[in-house]
Amino acid sequence: METVGIILLLFFLIFATLATVAIVRTTRAVKRGVERRTAKARRIVEDQRLRARRFAQPGDIGALTQLRLDLRSSIDSTFEAMAHASLPEAAALLDRLNDHARTLDAELKLLEREPDKSRVSAQLPALTERAHRITHSADALRWAAQDRVHHSTGDDLASLTREIDIEATALRHWEPLQSGDDRDRERARELRNNPPSAG
Repeated sequence: METVGIILLLFFLIFATLATVAIVRTTRAVKRGVERRTAKARRIVEDQRLRARRFAQPGDIGALTQLRLDLRSSIDSTFEAMAHASLPEAAALLDRLNDHARTLDAELKLLEREPDKSRVSAQLPALTERAHRITHSADALRWAAQDRVHHSTGDDLASLTREIDIEATALRHWEPLQSGDDRDRERARELRNNPPSAG
């Protein structure tokens, strides 16, 4: 009786442990999903605010805003292109480049609030040059990834087309299957026409 009690207790503990693990994992997954959606919504709102500011504030502040938009667009497009290509080394480089883009974006954001316009004008050329280097690098990675996907797809399609052509040719050159009687008659005819020579 004690053995049955111990076994039931063990089953209960295992079940409770599995239920706890499942609850914790589900909670974490839901939390990550909510955080991703919140971050995405916040990003969309901020991008729209930047687009509006670009037109509302011409001059150096508008130029800073345009740099931020260009950085974000280039990095986001490159991440999207990399998602369709299995290129781990390039993805690692993009992660490092994204760190530089975030740092520069934070600097540009601070400079947008700078009350001293002469300071903004003085720093704008160097920041523009950095932004162009980052966007150029991101564009180069994106275009290379797109070319890689296009080339792989083209090679696969060419190979598939060759295989289909071979199969279609084979299907067109068929001979009807002979029944057992037809094979016997064919064998008898061959023996009449070519009798076996006496050994």
